[in-house]
Amino acid sequence: MIVNVASKCGLTPQYKELQELFERYQDREFMIVTFPSNDFGNQEPGSNEEILEFCSLTYGVTFPVMDKVTVKGDEAIPLYKWLTQKRENGVEDASVTWNFQKFLIDRDGNLVGSISPKTSPLDKEILDWIEAD
Repeated sequence: MIVNVASKCGLTPQYKELQELFERYQDREFMIVTFPSNDFGNQEPGSNEEILEFCSLTYGVTFPVMDKVTVKGDEAIPLYKWLTQKRENGVEDASVTWNFQKFLIDRDGNLVGSISPKTSPLDKEILDWIEAD
């Protein structure tokens, strides 16, 4: 699962649920990779080092936290262009609407779909998807 994240967002407490989800399913080769982004309301102002320290100390995050990137618009990194453009991923067009949008990727590296930022990482839809794989 790929998630764009921010440290100063109302949804930031989802880090706790992401960590819980990761711990619950990591033995099933489930992975969460997060991409900090300052694209929404300047809610990720820190440096890469500050972001990693915040995630580790505040939420005990042990899944990968990548360097801060752009996830929307013309400056979006290639991964996010692939995630959001049907012509690239073959599945759907999906705008990144806010921090903590979740993208489900199967074991073969295919996009399965996207999940709203407000949806808990522990939502039944996500759990059912993981359990089915």
